[in-house]
Amino acid sequence: MVKVSDHKIILCVDDEAVGLSVRKMILESVGYHVFVAENGPDGLAIFSAEKVELVVLDYKMPGMNGDVVAEGMKRLKPSVPILLLSAYVDLPHEALALVDRYLTKGEGPLPMLQAVAELLREASSRSKATSAE
Repeated sequence: MVKVSDHKIILCVDDEAVGLSVRKMILESVGYHVFVAENGPDGLAIFSAEKVELVVLDYKMPGMNGDVVAEGMKRLKPSVPILLLSAYVDLPHEALALVDRYLTKGEGPLPMLQAVAELLREASSRSKATSAE
């Protein structure tokens, strides 16, 4: 597995503690710095307070589903990519429209790591293009 060299900051939001811990461990093992939140309101608080560069977000959570969290995050920092990671396969179109990428939890760690790397690369390219204008 290739290590990440620039310590990008990722926020993982999921009400399932075991899955959250596993994702944190996987992301940190390749060099990312990871914040975690076990619910939408805590995720939004960390997102607004920290220099988060990407979000890995669960869809189905008590009190505030991932689409509501994503909507709040996009209002705060529209350029930060959101990867929706869910056990559900048939998510509403409206929920998918608010995120940059969607994967099912069953796809495993490698597709998640690839999606994270691609989204960070795309965000970096957009940022460089914007600052060059």
